[in-house]
Amino acid sequence: MTVTPQPEHAADDSARPGDALVKAGGIVFIAGAVATLATMAPLFLDVDPFPSYAWAVCMLMGVGFAISAAGVLRSAAAQRTAARASQA
Repeated sequence: MTVTPQPEHAADDSARPGDALVKAGGIVFIAGAVATLATMAPLFLDVDPFPSYAWAVCMLMGVGFAISAAGVLRSAAAQRTAARASQA
């Protein structure tokens, strides 16, 4: 079994690179998910559907996912850089 070395600052609750992007992406994704539920509801309730710009708000789910993915990639890059620095 391998043990992943933890940086010295891992014990504290300081923000690491990419954390803010992951949180912001999660919030944007949830907003898009709520918009999707609200936009789909009239289709099942037999009422008039929302206008087309409401459907565009549903695209926030994809945007939020992309923002979170960028945060994960940034965090991975920072960890890779820290690992290289500790080996040198």
